[in-house]
Amino acid sequence: MTHDPRAIDRTTRPDRIVYSMRALGKAGLPEAFTISGKTYRLHRSIKHDFVAATGFYRDDSGRMVVLKMGRTQEFAGFPLLWLGRWLCRREARFYRKLADTPNVPGIVGFVGQTGFVHEYVEGQPLSKERPVPDGFFRQLQELLHELHRRNIAYVDTNKPENILQGDDGRPHLIDFQISLDLETAGNWPIGRWLLRRFQDEDMYHILKHKRRLRKDELTAEEEARVTRKSALIRLHRFITKPYFLFRRRMFKRLRDTGRLLPDGSN
Repeated sequence: MTHDPRAIDRTTRPDRIVYSMRALGKAGLPEAFTISGKTYRLHRSIKHDFVAATGFYRDDSGRMVVLKMGRTQEFAGFPLLWLGRWLCRREARFYRKLADTPNVPGIVGFVGQTGFVHEYVEGQPLSKERPVPDGFFRQLQELLHELHRRNIAYVDTNKPENILQGDDGRPHLIDFQISLDLETAGNWPIGRWLLRRFQDEDMYHILKHKRRLRKDELTAEEEARVTRKSALIRLHRFITKPYFLFRRRMFKRLRDTGRLLPDGSN
């Protein structure tokens, strides 16, 4: 009996395409790593997308930390290890710039060529499933104003999973992967203008969350601001929508055919 190699190729091609959309390809996060004499073991993989994979780790004392590893997998024949290295250094720089801010976790260390570790925040992502305490959004707005005062735009406030409602009742920010400052935008008129635009979008998305979760605290001025959608937001959605549609369909096809990926792939 002979086998048609083209049939095998047709079977495996969807797997190759989907794995190429993962930052570490077929590989998962490391089972363990050691920093400053302490060994941390994988507790749970929580995310694995095109640019990075993220997981929770514990040491022997029960301390939890978060490892984020940038892309190492090539894509369409193009090596992208350089991208993972660059993203790792870039994001770690934001955490270091905000090291004196109690609402941002501190850097613990680095793993491999593309990974960095930061402190774990006890809490849960912002969600309508949990009551938001009085004054939470006022504190969150003050935190964003502090970032803006330091010439930083967070850029990703549209994602509620990046805003943690700490067990201490305070807001905490994680994931500075696409944040912006004058070092990346350039300290010149267009760069400063772009930074201000993204800072405005930071506050716009915070007000959207506030309207959804604590509308009773929303002022009339804030209500008027949140109803206006900027050109930047419309452009972002236009650019990113095709990618996310493609990625969603590929993962659905993999699940439907029974070829499931490791944790953190959905």
